[in-house]
Amino acid sequence: MNYLPVSEESLRQAADIIQKGGIVAFPTETVYGLGADAFNPRALAKVFKAKGRPSFDPLIIHIAAAETLEHVANLSILNKETRVKLFLLADNLWPGPLSIILPKNDIIPGIATAGLPTAAIRFPGHDAAQKLISLSTGAIAAPSANPFGSLSPTKAEHVRDGLGEKVDMILDGGPSRIGLESTVLDITDGNFKILRPGGTPIEAIEKLVGAVQIAGDSEQGAESRGQVQLSTGFASPGLLKSHYAPKTPLIALDIEEIIKKPCENNSAFLFFDGFSRNMWLESHKFPDLLVEKWIKKPETASFKVLSETGQVLEAASRLFEALHELDNRRFLRIYAQFAPLQDLGMAINDRLKRASV
Repeated sequence: MNYLPVSEESLRQAADIIQKGGIVAFPTETVYGLGADAFNPRALAKVFKAKGRPSFDPLIIHIAAAETLEHVANLSILNKETRVKLFLLADNLWPGPLSIILPKNDIIPGIATAGLPTAAIRFPGHDAAQKLISLSTGAIAAPSANPFGSLSPTKAEHVRDGLGEKVDMILDGGPSRIGLESTVLDITDGNFKILRPGGTPIEAIEKLVGAVQIAGDSEQGAESRGQVQLSTGFASPGLLKSHYAPKTPLIALDIEEIIKKPCENNSAFLFFDGFSRNMWLESHKFPDLLVEKWIKKPETASFKVLSETGQVLEAASRLFEALHELDNRRFLRIYAQFAPLQDLGMAINDRLKRASV
């Protein structure tokens, strides 16, 4: 396994590996992806094997040029109004953390889409990812570069520790800017529906195309939110009820619940903001510790804050990194606070729900 910083030379080496049917972990603005040639079913099988990923969980097709969209997707199936809205979204939100489910062209093998006639497609907003895609075959199919079901990687070190020699090359592009996977938006039937909240807030989508549904809100209730499954597989990656989970049991709580939770030995608390942490400390009479980032009271308990000032984007970008850190310390459990339901708060809460025991 080659582990190299992103450079012109390493990107060319990585593109050569992909062209020859290998698999490469590469940085994007969301999380690190594990990519293979989107047109090569044998290469895609290596991705599933390396991750231990079930075949019913589809991959996202990453492109790096707008004209590639009609090569991988069959837009003729969409009605005129839907096509107009699709291009409105693409013009304004691509490159970026938005995956759009579209009818696929036959050139995309069934293994990439769990046998479904649709594919999730996105144009990543990361220079290295775009360069790699352009230098290889024009389309790379990639899930997150981690063992299936575990915490998503926001650093190259996370990939190395999770997958190691199962990957032909790891490209180190530094920490992910957003730190959460892309939003997945299904537009195939003309009704725009978010299947997975992610790096593009619903507000940004609705500003362009009007009201958008969230899968599960109307027809099945909150318990099944996101569990959109067709006859042969899930319509989108990241829809399993249990996903993005640390090895340490995680319990997600709202602000009132976490403030009432007493301190426990060998447990960790992950607060959304400094205000919530301070409320907890005041409630449990540890005022001398208010200014500390990491607190040990009692001796084997730890506390971490995603964003001191409550900035949702900062909290989102630090979520998986914080969970990796806490998971590596082998606590008995992690108590994590839900984010406010604004901007990327929906995506943060989605990941915490799926990571919860």
